[in-house]
Amino acid sequence: MFRSWRERRRVSQLDLASEAHISQKHISFIESGRASPSREMVLHLADSLDIPLRERNALLMAAGFAPIFRHRPLDDPALARARGSLERLLKAHEPFPALLVDRSWDVVSANAAVRPLLAGVDPELLKPPQNAMRLSLHPRGLAPLIVNLAEWREHLLERLRRELRIWHDDRTRALLAEVEAYPAKRPTRDDPQTIPVQDEVAIPLKLRTQHGVLSFISAVTTFGTAVDITLSEISMEAFYPADDDTSRVMSWLLRAPRIP
Repeated sequence: MFRSWRERRRVSQLDLASEAHISQKHISFIESGRASPSREMVLHLADSLDIPLRERNALLMAAGFAPIFRHRPLDDPALARARGSLERLLKAHEPFPALLVDRSWDVVSANAAVRPLLAGVDPELLKPPQNAMRLSLHPRGLAPLIVNLAEWREHLLERLRRELRIWHDDRTRALLAEVEAYPAKRPTRDDPQTIPVQDEVAIPLKLRTQHGVLSFISAVTTFGTAVDITLSEISMEAFYPADDDTSRVMSWLLRAPRIP
C-alpha cells in the first residue's frame, strides 16, 4: 500500500527516504513485504507522504495494528468546541458568504450571507444534503448566473482533479465525472466577460444578481492539526468582495428585512 501512495504522490523511494530520514533499502523492504513496519513507522511514512487520516487507519490495519484516528459525527459532544469555533468563523465572516463543506463537497453549514445568493437555484438542489459543486455548476444551479462560468468551472474542476489525486477515492471520482458532464456554454472570443482582466490576482466568482454583478475571491481554511477524521475533512470556503460595489450590496442584503 505504501508503494501505491508513494507513486500517487510521484515520489521516488530515494526522495521518500530523504524526507523520512530512513534508508532507501528499508523502504524497499517495506514495499516488497520483506520487512514489516512498526506502528510508529507506518505513521511516520504516512506523515511523510501526507496521507489523509482516513487512509492512515487503513494502512495501520493492513500492517496488523488497530486504527487510531476517530471518525465522529460533527454533532458528537467531543467535537462541540471545534463545532463552536467553526460556527463563530462563519458568523464573523458576515456580511460576506462562507460555508463549510466536507470531503465530498456536501454543505455542512453556511452563514446567513449565502442564502440570498441562492435565490435562483432549483429547490431540488437545495434539499439536504446540498452539494457545493452541484449548486455551483449544475444548469439549474448557479451556473446560468455565473458571468465568467468558463473560467470558474475550470477552476472548480481542477480543484476536484487535485483532490482526486490526494484522496484517490470513488466518491470524488464520481462527483468529478458528474460535474464534468454538465453542459457548459463555450466562451466566444468576442465576449468581454470571458476575457480575464490582466491585473487580477485570483480567479473571481462573478455572479449576476438582481442587484447587479457581484464579484468575489475565495479562500479555503482547514484544520491543520486535526486528529479526528471528520475535522480533517472539513474546509471553510470564504468569499471576499472583489470590489466596493459587492461589499456595499452584501452589507445591505444582510440588513434588509426579509420577506416571509
